[in-house]
Amino acid sequence: MRFRRWTPWVVLVIVLGGALLIGSRGSGPDSPDERAAKIEAEVRCPTCAGQSALVSDAPAAKAVRTFVAQEVAAGRSDGVIERELTDRYGSDILLRPPASGIDGLVWFLPIVVLVVGAGGLVLAFRRWRAEARAAGEVSEADRERVESALRRRTPDPD
Repeated sequence: MRFRRWTPWVVLVIVLGGALLIGSRGSGPDSPDERAAKIEAEVRCPTCAGQSALVSDAPAAKAVRTFVAQEVAAGRSDGVIERELTDRYGSDILLRPPASGIDGLVWFLPIVVLVVGAGGLVLAFRRWRAEARAAGEVSEADRERVESALRRRTPDPD
């Protein structure tokens, strides 16, 4: 009986996991211009507040775009280009924090909080359901009390 209750949830998790896996894969190799634009969108303008190098018109952003275009044309990987930019400008140049080290907590901690919260809710609901079932059970002593109270309230038909 328990297996039938969990089957739809297991199927849902498998389908969602498959959809996320398929959706996270790229659509194939990008052109050099597309690669450069993708990197520029993930890199902060060194002089602007909160703008990417792709959208900023500041001279520093133009220099970053030129550097990225040259590196992409030279065949360097995205990781190497980002590493060179962080060496030159510091780790704050990246709009998305790295997923390793102490910066990885930005990605890992919300997932942990979500899982622990969901687990806590599951445990709380199970405990509440068990308490409700226990509260719904009537003991033999309770039945006798109710019967005696009912006998006292009803007048004798004599």
